[in-house]
Amino acid sequence: MNWMPLLSTLTGAVIGIAATLTADRNRWRREERRHAREERREVYTEYVSALKAAGEEIRAVALGDHMSESSRAAAVREAFRSSGLHTASERLWLMGPPQVVTAANEAFHSLRRIRDAYVEGAAVQSAEDEPLIAQRRTAMARMRDHMREDLGVEPLGFE
Repeated sequence: MNWMPLLSTLTGAVIGIAATLTADRNRWRREERRHAREERREVYTEYVSALKAAGEEIRAVALGDHMSESSRAAAVREAFRSSGLHTASERLWLMGPPQVVTAANEAFHSLRRIRDAYVEGAAVQSAEDEPLIAQRRTAMARMRDHMREDLGVEPLGFE
């Protein structure tokens, strides 16, 4: 009996099966990477939005009229706490790569410094407030740059 046709058929079948399995695995990996990128995009958007909302809220409170300094301090702290920033931050810490988490943490702390200044009685757009705002803008720009890089999006080139 001639085994060559049978071996050729088996070899072809093995090659075909291996190629199909390899292609399926590559497709699965691409889909997993795409899904992970979409999840990070969602987490980044949630975090940046929470940072912006918290900043706007504490600024609005700092601009408002309050019966006493203690009520202003409590209102500023509550605005920061109720922004959802802490939850968004935890999601980011779980999903983001180290360079994004580091930059996001600096943006978070820059906002906390502003919050603390308002709690202590600093006025919005005062000499004490201006450098804190500048630090926050720089931290936010750096954070966005790292997020965009991670997502494969071109840098903006401006703040």
